[in-house]
Amino acid sequence: MSTSDQVFVIVGGGLAAARAAQGMRDEGFDGRILIVAAEDHRPYIRPPLSKEYLQGAADRDAVFVHPDEWYSEHRVEVATGQAASALAPADHTLTLADGEVLHYDKLLLATGAAPRRYRSPGGDLAGVFHLRTLDDSERLREALAAGSSRVVIVGAGWIGLEAASAARHYGNPVTVLGRESITLNLILGDEVGAVFGDLHRANGVDLRMSTSVGDLVGEDGRVTGVLLDTGEVVPADVVVVGIGAIPNTGLAADAGLEVDNGIITDAAFRTSAADVYAVGDVARVFHPVLGHPIRIEHWANAENAGVAAGRSMAGAVISYDEIPYFYTDQFDLGMEYSGYADLVTDAEVVIRGDLAARRFVAFWVADSRVVAGMNVNVWDVNDAVQRLIRSGVLVDVGRLADEGIELDSVTADHASAEPVSVGPAGGEG
Repeated sequence: MSTSDQVFVIVGGGLAAARAAQGMRDEGFDGRILIVAAEDHRPYIRPPLSKEYLQGAADRDAVFVHPDEWYSEHRVEVATGQAASALAPADHTLTLADGEVLHYDKLLLATGAAPRRYRSPGGDLAGVFHLRTLDDSERLREALAAGSSRVVIVGAGWIGLEAASAARHYGNPVTVLGRESITLNLILGDEVGAVFGDLHRANGVDLRMSTSVGDLVGEDGRVTGVLLDTGEVVPADVVVVGIGAIPNTGLAADAGLEVDNGIITDAAFRTSAADVYAVGDVARVFHPVLGHPIRIEHWANAENAGVAAGRSMAGAVISYDEIPYFYTDQFDLGMEYSGYADLVTDAEVVIRGDLAARRFVAFWVADSRVVAGMNVNVWDVNDAVQRLIRSGVLVDVGRLADEGIELDSVTADHASAEPVSVGPAGGEG
């Protein structure tokens, strides 16, 4: 069968799905491509939903991956508002919620992740928001825009802190409730994580860490407060729940695919079922550098892996080994992070710059090698950080911390090659 007679189906309507379709065409696939999207929107990008779009700094059109005409120009069909209900790999069929059965030659699961819902009493009250979709962001933006709502954020992770920044942007009083003792310390460690806590307090956020939350309380069906385990009720007109996300693996699990905190794939995005691939937030993809699968819920993974998965389906030989990357914008702080979260647990943290001024690059160094790096309000260095990580070269931590030394010159061999200075009398100085 020529590829022009083949049908590739993509299940999911996010960035990874749109980039996969692009990758298929880039690789020369000339058959039918159909994107099946459960939401009523063409594929869009999620980071603006908690950043610039939520803050009103970007209009709605800015969130979409491609303009409408791109899909017709590239012969990519998009079926919106169509949830998939069953996958039968042996028959190469996908059943939609309305009963329609689609036959495919290859299929890509890009079903993403869903926010963890607030399961305690009060989670369904009006004024309680879970931020994941474009519709979620639009509703929350409207609730925040007046600037007079008492906003409580449950969760001090990336989404929670970005939502807090947006709420303060509109002038709302904001309280953030976090379980850990220091913001983001499970990801960044105490020293670097504390930078984000200090940032929020400096911008008027009532940040309460080491705090456990119970029920949400309300009147007449609307939230009025958050009950803490101490018995205190924090008053709230708006509650944003940011307690993590869960991969949407139900379709894959029901079809018998290997699933373990995501759909398991090889480095070419192939699942345990023939002709079925997975990518994006829902996929745990084998990483050749780490030697085991990892699941990444960030924009860059959907952007880059989406294209790679599409090319793989179209016949390219792919072994995906990109370094995980993500970014955040909160108040006047911009940050980029690259690296392997699996390797930072016992790593030494090396700071180049000024933590107190929130202008620095942090490196995580294990066995004298950089395994992760994060630049905060320092720009045009991420490529150099990624080169250090990818190279695996031995670094001299003293040189790494020295802002006067170029990052490409911080390796141990540069340190050993330093010229010896000679004093006036000819002795070593």
